[in-house]
Amino acid sequence: MLDRLPVEIVERIVAKIPDTDLIAASKVDSVWWQEVRQEAYKRWKNYATTIGHVQALGKPFEKGNIDWISFEDVNDFYKRWIDRLTKDQLYIMEKMLRNGMVVDP
Repeated sequence: MLDRLPVEIVERIVAKIPDTDLIAASKVDSVWWQEVRQEAYKRWKNYATTIGHVQALGKPFEKGNIDWISFEDVNDFYKRWIDRLTKDQLYIMEKMLRNGMVVDP
């Protein structure tokens, strides 16, 4: 039944699938594979963009005009946030590589 859905519906369904289940949806048929690949690329790019924005947020703390008590709290949160985003980004890329979805060198 899933292999008979219109592409527009497949796009909407794929967009709602969590990262951990995304690649499994590509096994339905070639339309699903293509939609999952596009969604995975989009999510990977979003993670990269978000990481860049988060790193930019940390720039003012590198200048030295800060309260050290708040710096440690913010820095710990900042590091955990970057680590989480990086893990999520690498997870998607690894799954894409294993399933032949990466066409860029």
